[in-house]
Amino acid sequence: MEPSAHDIIRASALKRTFGRGGGAVTVLKGVDLSIPAGRLIALKGRSGSGKTTLINLLSALDRPTEGQITFAGRELTALSNQERDMVRRKEMGLIFQSFALIPLMSAYENVEFILRVAGVPAAGRKEAAVQALEQVGLKARMHHRPFELSGGEQQRTAIARAIAHKPKLLLADEPTAELDSRTGLQIMKVFRELVETAGMTIIMTTHDPAIMEIVDHVYELEDGQIVAQA
Repeated sequence: MEPSAHDIIRASALKRTFGRGGGAVTVLKGVDLSIPAGRLIALKGRSGSGKTTLINLLSALDRPTEGQITFAGRELTALSNQERDMVRRKEMGLIFQSFALIPLMSAYENVEFILRVAGVPAAGRKEAAVQALEQVGLKARMHHRPFELSGGEQQRTAIARAIAHKPKLLLADEPTAELDSRTGLQIMKVFRELVETAGMTIIMTTHDPAIMEIVDHVYELEDGQIVAQA
């Protein structure tokens, strides 16, 4: 994709090296990426291709060794750690392979807690949490704790937690990897609806060929570089 004024996030000449000297390993090797707002994007590639590293950089969890990332018109790589944390809390949503739910909290409490972290006023937290759980089809199960939920329900809780503050950008690292194919497609249906009804931009990593048929655009990574687009 060519860069445009409507891109929500752009990466230019991204390089990420871990370690120093003879033991240094370069995981990303000059990645360029331009993602328009309101799209569902997949990053594919074998284990070790650099997908998770790229997600971590785009979500401001990590800094590139070289290169720039611009998000919603601001250069993320020029911000302080505190400023980056604030952007991530208020304008981004993150979903990890492990659902990372708090075990002693119900689905509702897990979502409401993240809204507190995002600085959502108390008066609006309950409505936002319930609305997010309703979006993912879990309103009837919102008072159950994680161990009382199926894998798919736990993943949908994680999605509700990530979208409750209405982020501009949702980043998901292998969100369907631990799910059966039917549940995985249910999760993708939720993603598709978020893009089409809420205008959210979603970038996810995946190995699943079926999922790549659902997304708007696919970037393939190999040895730290984008080698194909579709």
